[in-house]
Amino acid sequence: MTRLTSRTRRLLGTFAGNENGNLSVETAIIFPLLVWTVTLTYTYFDGFLESTANLKAAYTVSDLISREGEDAVTDTYAESMYLIFNRMVRNNSPLRMRLSVIQYIAADEDAGTEERYRVEWSTTCGFESNWTDANLEPLIERLPEMADLDTMIIVETSKEYVPLLNTNWLNSDRTFNNFIFTRPRFVPIVKGPDSTHFCQQDVPAVGVAPGT
Repeated sequence: MTRLTSRTRRLLGTFAGNENGNLSVETAIIFPLLVWTVTLTYTYFDGFLESTANLKAAYTVSDLISREGEDAVTDTYAESMYLIFNRMVRNNSPLRMRLSVIQYIAADEDAGTEERYRVEWSTTCGFESNWTDANLEPLIERLPEMADLDTMIIVETSKEYVPLLNTNWLNSDRTFNNFIFTRPRFVPIVKGPDSTHFCQQDVPAVGVAPGT
């Protein structure tokens, strides 16, 4: 029994000190973890990069509209904003865009009227509906304070992020929703199109307000 125990200890000691095949074993353990770490890091970095590009594109569209003068924004103009946005970001998923102009009317004690907001115009490509005086309440909560008869240009965009690396690690919250408001620069009100749908592209509809 003593010999068996001594022999077992000696064999275990020899096995523990044997370094043959260590590199192969370590590679088999570490390499999948290394690949997972690199791809996950790149995917998140690319996601933040694309999110920033979407935000900059939305600000660009808002700034361009704010510089318009007496001429009204047409469907052709609105669709050109749609194309500009897609050129500034990775165009691998449908873009949904809604352009609106809202006016604030302050309360008038003499006339006995309360403060209110009025939709001057609203046109969309891909959203389920436009803003109207009837459904404006969710939008009002997101607007800054405005002076009497002041107007605000609202640019809303929604675009799903499609990772370059096809992984299942990002399976939720992959839609970039932007809500940008800007005052007109040269005219009191930027006039808009009569239509409520400015593009003819096949874009799946989403809800009324992104992120709400």
